Amino acid sequence: MCGADIVEAHPMRRTATPTDWAIKGELFLNCSCTVFCPCVVSLGQHPPTEGYCQAWMAIAIDEGHFEGESLSGLNVGLMVDIPGRMSEGNWKVAAYVDNRASDVAYDGILKIFSGQAGGTTGLFTMLVSEIIGAEREQVEIVREGTKRGLYIGRKIQGEIEMIPGADPDKPVTMTNTQYWMGPDVIAARGVKSKVRDYGRIWDFGGKSGEICSIDWSGGKK
Repeated sequence: MCGADIVEAHPMRRTATPTDWAIKGELFLNCSCTVFCPCVVSLGQHPPTEGYCQAWMAIAIDEGHFEGESLSGLNVGLMVDIPGRMSEGNWKVAAYVDNRASDVAYDGILKIFSGQAGGTTGLFTMLVSEIIGAEREQVEIVREGTKRGLYIGRKIQGEIEMIPGADPDKPVTMTNTQYWMGPDVIAARGVKSKVRDYGRIWDFGGKSGEICSIDWSGGKK
């Protein structure tokens, strides 16, 4: 994506406008916290275990639309750099949008994940201070059993695995939370997990991971 297009992405985070959109699918991530990230329970009020939060996120859209344009089957990757508590904002975010997306779908996904589209992600207009990049990429997401993976060329090679509970056939899960992603969050741990982009070189192997079913929507009815 050219520099002019990236500049155009910045105003998206300023105000949230209720829009007709919806996404159902799965979000999973790997962050710099030791296992387990405190944000799920503290809702970002507790400091990250390292004092800052660095993460990659993967969003598999199983069903979705934006203003009548289908988003179903598309993948999205995010790189997130937060200097302190999640709730204090100043997030710096790069977005990697599935290169199979139409122009309308691409623009819609950027509006959703910048918060401009309102609804579930509208809070991002206050939390995200800078969109450092937005690109069309081949975004590969793998969901197999207890394992999850996000692969975006050499930029993100992320793999996490669910943490087994007392019943080894069931992962450790936090239920009935008020977390922004969704109420039920599966605990995971980074396996091979590296980020190399925008001057960041991160390795989240052995660090905290999360897996959550999502059911998000805009505010326009």
